[in-house]
Amino acid sequence: MSDAPAEDPRDALIREQAERIAVLEAVIADLREQLSSAARAGSRNSGNSSMPPSSDDLPGRKPPRKERRAAERAAGKRSRGKQPGSPGAAMRWERPDRTEDHYPAGGCSCGRSLAGAVDLGVSRSFQQEEVPAAAAERIQHDLHRVRCACGKKHAAPRPAGVPASALSVGPRLRALCVYLVVFQHVPVDRCRQLIADVAGAAVSDGFVHSCLRQAARLAGGTVALIRTLITASPVAGFDETTLRSGPAGEKKYVHGAFTEEYSAFWLGTRSLDTMEDAGILPGFAGIVVSDRYQNYFSTRWEHIAGNQACLSHLLRDYEDCAESYPGAVWPVQAQRALRGLIREWHAALEQGFPFIPASARDPLEHEFRHAVLAGLASVPRVPGPGNSTKQKPGRELLEFCRDRRSDVLLFTEDTSVWPTNNISERGVRPLKTQQKISGRLASDDVTQDRLDIRSYIDTARKHGKNAMDVLCDLMLGKPWRPPAQAFSPQASAENCATHHHPCMG
Repeated sequence: MSDAPAEDPRDALIREQAERIAVLEAVIADLREQLSSAARAGSRNSGNSSMPPSSDDLPGRKPPRKERRAAERAAGKRSRGKQPGSPGAAMRWERPDRTEDHYPAGGCSCGRSLAGAVDLGVSRSFQQEEVPAAAAERIQHDLHRVRCACGKKHAAPRPAGVPASALSVGPRLRALCVYLVVFQHVPVDRCRQLIADVAGAAVSDGFVHSCLRQAARLAGGTVALIRTLITASPVAGFDETTLRSGPAGEKKYVHGAFTEEYSAFWLGTRSLDTMEDAGILPGFAGIVVSDRYQNYFSTRWEHIAGNQACLSHLLRDYEDCAESYPGAVWPVQAQRALRGLIREWHAALEQGFPFIPASARDPLEHEFRHAVLAGLASVPRVPGPGNSTKQKPGRELLEFCRDRRSDVLLFTEDTSVWPTNNISERGVRPLKTQQKISGRLASDDVTQDRLDIRSYIDTARKHGKNAMDVLCDLMLGKPWRPPAQAFSPQASAENCATHHHPCMG
């Protein structure tokens, strides 16, 4: 018989309760982490992340803080109508294209008819801006034959845009289909209905798709030239966005390359292979302006002269840090320094300076560097493998700004380099609008056709061309092409040479 005293039932109960408390505390800690992650994901918007502005109106999504504050300030104070500073479109009295005369009808109180009354002239005039009723015409092209005095016979050739088939649809109506679907994001079925209601022309969904195929084929030469011109440019912006294309469940990416004069789009995945297949980055020898996506900084692009990280993205990321760490000074300090550098870049550009003067640049760079160091001290790195360990918000951003400082501040040494990649974000934004309206595109080939047409239209509009005009020329077999003088190889070579800065290593 053992002499050990029997365990007090209260001690066993306490031990059991302690074990249950430890389990519950672990569950609570896990739930708190999940709740924090969900709250942070719900607070992500275009103001504190790389999410597009089109996502801000999704259900449950909190708008950017700047918009919330603006809404709060304007609540009950915004006047109706045009707001101060917004562009207007005033109508002015001008020479009319057509005048319609209106005369009194009926009879006078004396019993006589006003049909024979004496015209005393115009008493009042009114002008209206109006569009003519767009009724589709049936045009018959008769090709005549003639005989010369020498006896030789000649037949008139078919006009441009008239195919060999006896019955066809004209180039302007085909251009309108492409314009509505690609540029105005009208779904194919609604495009067909719109043309029937407005123009009285009966077309099919298959006809609209054939117009897209024809336009993409005719624009192929121009699109290839656009890609070449972007490849030869001294500075270009690159961006990508998701797009639902192909079989359900697959997520594709549209890659865009942009300058102030050219736009090019390519469908694929988010891989380096897709970026290489797009055919621009492999031969690009200028400055790449982009977000922090690692593939833009890959050593595969051996010819590039350097990288410039988009400051708009960095400012949004620091805004996320400010919301994640309330009361922290370093996110606000970093934002203040970056915004100050952007202002100084604009000032230097307006004055024709090739770089931001050191007197204006150095204090702001000093402030930014200290904000990064303070942030790194405040947000320690979570130990573990780099490819599988989730870091705290802002840690990877701070390490990027520390390790790639020259890629963040390259624009300060050369005003020909843009500090932001807004031109690229504006370029890919219409694709998100199209997706919200039309949904998934069934075929990758059809999607690429649309992207090629978008490259053609966007580039033409950057050169001041009307979208419908260049599409009509395209359907006539006379595609618009960027002017040759838009690019100077000598200037590009000189620019590329000057971009190999010592600060880039």
